[in-house]
This record gives sequence, structure tokens and C-alpha cells, in this order.
Amino acid sequence: MPLAILPMLVPDAAGLARAAEILRDGGLVAFPTETVYGLGADARNDRAVAGIYAAKGRPSFNPLIVHLPDVAAARRYVTFDARAQALASAFWPGALTLVLPLCADSGISTLVTAGLTTLAVRIPAHPVAQSLLRAFGGPVAAPSANPSGRISPTTAAHVIAGLSGRIDAVVDGGPCGLGLESTIIGLDGPATILRAGGIPAEAIVARLGTPLLMPQDDPALPRAPGQLASHYAPQGTVRLNATTVEPGETLLGFGPVEAPLNLSPSADLTEAAANLFGHLHRLDGMGANRIAVSPIPDHGLGRGINDRLKRAAAPRS
Repeated sequence: MPLAILPMLVPDAAGLARAAEILRDGGLVAFPTETVYGLGADARNDRAVAGIYAAKGRPSFNPLIVHLPDVAAARRYVTFDARAQALASAFWPGALTLVLPLCADSGISTLVTAGLTTLAVRIPAHPVAQSLLRAFGGPVAAPSANPSGRISPTTAAHVIAGLSGRIDAVVDGGPCGLGLESTIIGLDGPATILRAGGIPAEAIVARLGTPLLMPQDDPALPRAPGQLASHYAPQGTVRLNATTVEPGETLLGFGPVEAPLNLSPSADLTEAAANLFGHLHRLDGMGANRIAVSPIPDHGLGRGINDRLKRAAAPRS
């Protein structure tokens, strides 16, 4: 389909007002956050939320994250305890999602929660996301703005390439600064890390003063987004922890290695996180059928990077 089929909105007053109007009318709008571009819909509108699943081809049992402008707004939909308040004070706005008990009168679509009694909520730091949420004035359900299981988008061009013709508009706020999805922490019981991401687990543990549980994923019944076994996948197959390159492979490097694409030649995990999805998109563009990935340290942001790469390398259904 031609790229022009997906309206591109400028993040000025007129563009944001139009985006908010589309959301109120039950439409779908992609918008930037500091992590990746999200595909937004009114979280109270069953038909609109169903449109997210249809546009992404996303399994209906996979919960969605609701984006809100501030803690006061979040309290209308979920119940906070002392742990949630401590994490919100430390990391919101920012790349942290909390899974909390859902308020009985929340009005949130059951398609958002996948029938669970909890809700994943986040307050994004990106100024365009903040402006859109305030212009809309309600909860916005927003998974990453890409076909389900594919590489997450960090530019408006990535959104267009994956979803043109399936959604109503994209607000172009430029490249995402972090380029790695939010960390998800479950607080409906013992504090549990459900997805590694943009806030290192070590920082969360330091704030809580207690360890985090790290359960095994259940692909049949995810508690949070990003828990499907095969996810974030490029077109080619992926081999991890590669210290050599086999014939026919394209190397996605890390550190001082010769590679067509390198997440960070200086072995900077922040740089690698920011480059991850963009480089996977580039590998698709290069037609890479077999991808080898250099070892990534498994600490700090490296845990989130390795989580995405593990899912990208999982067997495809």
C-alpha cells in the first residue's frame, strides 16, 4: 500500500487536537513515547480496543498497557499500595509499567485486561505522549504500534511500514529516545518482574528494598505484554551469543567487533537499547535471512535487550 494512506499528524496543537478527536471517535492513533511508538485507543471503548487487536493481529489473551498523564489519573483505575506509590514517585513519568488491582468501577474494557482483575498502567515521559493524553482526557490503551510479534517501532516510518492501511493516523514525534519497552512490575501480590525493560531491575530493587520474584513466563496465559514466547521477531532466524559468524549469516554486533550493524561499538548498553529495534528493522530491509547476534551482558539494560533477543530467536508458530 502507498505510504500516504496513513495520515501523518504534526505534534502541534492542531495535530494533537485531531489525534484526540480520532481517539474519542473510537479510532486508532500511533504516537511516540520515550520507549517505542504506541498504538492508542480509548481504553473504555470495546470496539476501539478490538481494533487494536485486529490491526496488530494480536492474540486476544495478551493484556494491554493503559497510558495516563499522571498518578492522579491512574488512581481512578487501579489501587495503589505503599510499594506502588514508592515506585511511582521514583520512576514516573518514565519507562515503568505497574500491574495493579483494577478498581471495580474503572470502566476499562475487559479486552484491555484480557479478563484479569489487574490493569497494567504507565505514565509516559515523552512530551508528545503527555500532550496527547491531556488533550484526549481519558485512558489510552497502547501496545507497541507494530504487527504482533514483529519488531517494535521507534520511528513514525516504522509504524507506517507495519500498519499503513490498518490504523487512522500517526503522530510523528521523531525517533524514540530509549527504544526499549517499559519494565513491567506486578504488584498484585509479591513484587514480580514480568518484563525487563527501560528501568533496570536493580534500580527497582533498590527503591523497594526487597528482591523481585522472576517467574517463568506462561505463553498460554500472559500476565503482561511481551510475555509471548516468540515476539519482536525479524524476518530472518536469529542465533544468540555468537562469537563467530557462520556462512550465510549477518552479524548484529555489540562491542569492538566487525559487523554490518553494531548495537554499540563501545559496548554501551544504553546505546544498544536505543539501537535495538531500529537495527532489527534495518536487517529486515537488508534481506538478512540468518542473523547472528554478539553476546550482550545480562545486567542493567542488558537484561531487557537479551529478553527481546531471546523472544526474537524463539521458534515461530
